[in-house]
Amino acid sequence: KISVFDHGLLYGDGVFEGIRFYQGRIFKLDRHLARMYESARMLGLKPPLSRDRLRSVILESCRRSGLTDGYLRPLITRGKGDLGLDPRKAPVASVVVICSTISLYGKKHETGLTAVVASLRRTPAACLNPNAKSLNYLNNILAKAEATARGADEAILLDLDANVAEASADNLFVVRKGTLFTPPTRNCLVGITRETLMELAEGHYPVREQDFKLDFLLQSEECLICGTGGSGSVIEV
Repeated sequence: KISVFDHGLLYGDGVFEGIRFYQGRIFKLDRHLARMYESARMLGLKPPLSRDRLRSVILESCRRSGLTDGYLRPLITRGKGDLGLDPRKAPVASVVVICSTISLYGKKHETGLTAVVASLRRTPAACLNPNAKSLNYLNNILAKAEATARGADEAILLDLDANVAEASADNLFVVRKGTLFTPPTRNCLVGITRETLMELAEGHYPVREQDFKLDFLLQSEECLICGTGGSGSVIEV
């Protein structure tokens, strides 16, 4: 049971991962756990379970679910505390593992998505490190809500310097003249699906991490977003 006084619920104080499994095999579980525990370190959050123990809990949750293909969502929250912000008042962290299914875009995943540029900017790293995958996703949620209100499937966020940063919850690539371009991770999460795409492209397509503006994206031949929930989807901007 999770208390209504858990700081994860009250303040978004916690970390999480989204992990896929296919045919009973979990995709890059150890890499996800490494990132999760690094996120916890960035927040000064002490997990109540060792990484190996949480790994065992995740495997058991997957087994008990009876699902062949699905989605795992492990969370570590600050835990039960008082109504103040002080993390010392929530001394024991909580762990939750959700095992379910996820379908973000349906058949549009195959036919292509539409996207708009959000009016708000990506939270800068000087305010909140984007590589701490925290439960605080309000910036992303507002961008997604704006895209939906404007009739689009996705939102593209720019940073404070008007460089393309990412989609609402996914990394982004564009293709120009046979080269893959992706924004640097200064203002976006170091995505595991992003890493995988870059590894797969090695030896086949040049890949460049660099800042680029919206015009550069609009003049590209292709644009795609990638993340655990949505995998890889081509988008129209």
